[in-house]
Parts: sequence; C-alpha cells; structure tokens
Amino acid sequence: MSFSSKVKAELCRVTVERDCCKIAELAAIIHTSGTIKLAGRDRVGICITTENACIARRAFMLIKELYGINPEILVRKNKRLRKNNSYLLLIPQSVYSKRILSDIYIFYRDRDGKNNVCSGIHEDLIRRPCCKRAYLRGAFLGGGSVSDPEKGYHLEFVSHRNEYSEDLCELLNYFDLHAKIVERKNNFVVYLKEGEHIVNLFSIIGAHTALLNLENIRIYKDMRNNINRIVNCETANLGKTVNASLRQIDNIKYLKENSEYQKLPHSLKEIAELRLNYPDASLKELGQMLSPPMGKSGVNHRLRKLDQLADDLRIKKGEI
Repeated sequence: MSFSSKVKAELCRVTVERDCCKIAELAAIIHTSGTIKLAGRDRVGICITTENACIARRAFMLIKELYGINPEILVRKNKRLRKNNSYLLLIPQSVYSKRILSDIYIFYRDRDGKNNVCSGIHEDLIRRPCCKRAYLRGAFLGGGSVSDPEKGYHLEFVSHRNEYSEDLCELLNYFDLHAKIVERKNNFVVYLKEGEHIVNLFSIIGAHTALLNLENIRIYKDMRNNINRIVNCETANLGKTVNASLRQIDNIKYLKENSEYQKLPHSLKEIAELRLNYPDASLKELGQMLSPPMGKSGVNHRLRKLDQLADDLRIKKGEI
C-alpha cells in the first residue's frame, strides 16, 4: 500500500460528529470525484467514482447518516493495464439528488430567489473552521495524493475547473499552507511542496498517524543530510590539509636541494623540520611541538614564508 493510500485509509476512520462537517466532507468528495447525471423531465442523479474501497465506504456512510438512504453500489473491473476495481456510488433518486446538490451549494437559490450553479466552493459550505477542516479532508480523499516522503515532499489536489482550484487554494492558504496552482494536461493542480506544510495539513484534516510517520522520516532525513554535510566538509578540509602539506614538503626539499636551506633563520628551520618529520600533522599540532608553543596563525605564517622563498627561488632560476 502506498503512503498516499495509507493516509486516505486513516482519514476514512476519522469520526465526524456535526452534520455541517459531514456535509462539507461529502461536498468535497462529490466536487472532486463525483458527476451529475441530468435526464429528461427535470431528473437529476449523482455518481461518485473511486478506486479506493475505503473512500467508497466513507461516502456511503456519510450519505446514509445524513439522508437515511443507501446509495446503489457498482463494482467495475478495470481490465486495462490491470488496474484496481472502480467503485461507483449511484443516487438515481431525483428528490435526494436535488437535496444533496442544494445542501452542498452546487445548485442553490440566491437571496433574490434565483436558481444558481456554483462551480467553486460556496462560502456558506465552509463558514465554520471545523467545516473548513472537514472539506479539506474530503477534497484529499476525492482528488488528493501525496508522494512517498522517503523520495520527496509533494502533495497535490487535481481539479478540472480553474474556479474550483482557486477556491481550494484560498482555503488551504487560510491555514497558512502556502499552496500554489499549476496547470497540467488540461487540469489544474493545487500543490504543497514543503514538508512542514504537508505535516500541518495532516494535522488539520486529522491524519495524525501519517503526520507522525512523516515527521519521523523528516527527522531521519535531516539527520542523515547533516551527517553527510559534516562528512563532506571534513573530507574537503582533509583534502586541503593534505595538499597543503605535500606542497610545503616539496618546497622545503627544494630549498634544501639548492643550498638555500642553511641561510634560513632558526624559526623557519624549526618549523620546516617538524613539517618534514610529521607530514600528517595539522597546523595546531605542529604549533604545540614548538618551543615555546605557537598558535595556528603563527605556524601558517612561517610555512607561507617557506613557500614564498621557494617560489622566489624558482622565479630567479627561471623555472616558473
């Protein structure tokens, strides 16, 4: 089971007490995975389609608890590419379909008594904070997905309607989730890219187990990345130290081969001998071997002086 499926399975077990929240969640499921069937003589039907049995069961229970009816359930086998079964919930009764569509503000009457159709999210549907949370839960169940956090952080909602995607994006940003919209293959995708924002959304919609699992993965990945950064930094510093040591030894040997070494002051000869005898020692370790001990900057200054003398000699002899 994918991480996204586990999150949805957990959300389908969330208990909802208030009818307003049940309507908001059902509205989101219908908005994202439902279709309206229009027939003659003013007949209307609703069909909810999903490949997830938990979501089909969730929608069935919401409709039964709110309206006291049992939607017709059909199971279709997707033979193409060996996909999962498709579950269809049908509400053919026009009376109940119209009532549901009115309750979720797809068909509604305005203050002037005129009939209207809302292709976005009606403000009365998500007036309360609890209903906002319930709606986002239903929207994720019906049209959302989240990537495996081991591979990356990405959560998205897919919609066919621009107005709906803009309303959904605004609803997500009500909770400071920094959602954005992108158009992809004639669809509108509302997405979150930051792990912190995905964690916050899971908390909002009630996916607390998924939240803890995601946080554990985030902590592990952050720790692993920090260790890798430290190791890379140490490796780079070690490489610089080795290269500097080899360069210094080469310059000291060059000075010795050209009889310039005997002309050096005692302070430079002392550090030169230590570098030759201890090629793997750090500047700090070399400084502690001196008498009296010296700091890293003093040791570095003397070694740089030896490098400069060797370069000057090479220039003088025309080797550079």
